[in-house]
Amino acid sequence: MAIIRGEEDIREGLAALLAADPALVAIAEAAGPVPLRLSEPGFAGLAHVIVSQLISRAAAQAIWARMEAEGPVTAAAFCRLDDEGTKRFGLSRAKAATLKRVAEAVEAGDLDLAALCEDEAAQAMRRLTALSGIGPWTAEIYLMFAAGHPDLFPAGDVALRKAVAHGLDLPEVPEIKALYRLSERWAPWRSVAARLFWAYYARHMGRDVLPAV
Repeated sequence: MAIIRGEEDIREGLAALLAADPALVAIAEAAGPVPLRLSEPGFAGLAHVIVSQLISRAAAQAIWARMEAEGPVTAAAFCRLDDEGTKRFGLSRAKAATLKRVAEAVEAGDLDLAALCEDEAAQAMRRLTALSGIGPWTAEIYLMFAAGHPDLFPAGDVALRKAVAHGLDLPEVPEIKALYRLSERWAPWRSVAARLFWAYYARHMGRDVLPAV
């Protein structure tokens, strides 16, 4: 399995995509540079994705800054927090509960987030989504940006769906299942295709929607 680890991998994937699907050529020209943006595997990387779910980038950054201000974001440190501690960060009850479950699984040795990055994407997805509170989007974003998996397409991402609809001039924004099927044409570089469409959205809509990692 190829792993995305640097700008050269992005260039390789993009070249393969443009050769395989001419419809992406104009999108790439309009999008400008396709970002790499990687994070380190581990509890902090997954926690950051969980914090970023369903809230604005500014809100996620504020919460994360408060978490980091108390020291390194580790599973052990999160396990020691009580309800008042998580409320102080600004976490919702649901996100605090998800983070606590992940932290406890890591501390118990039931979840090795670094080793998980070596698994095939489908197996890693099953392991992550088996944890209550972690859905497909969260698992896909972690595996894309922490593990460097090259062939994931988070079709549940609203901005990504809008970007594909606009870029390919579709009659309507595709539903999640329809976008998953459509994205199969970009295998085995769907993670680069997703980055391309996020870059396209940012250029045309004037807003950086690449997940904060």
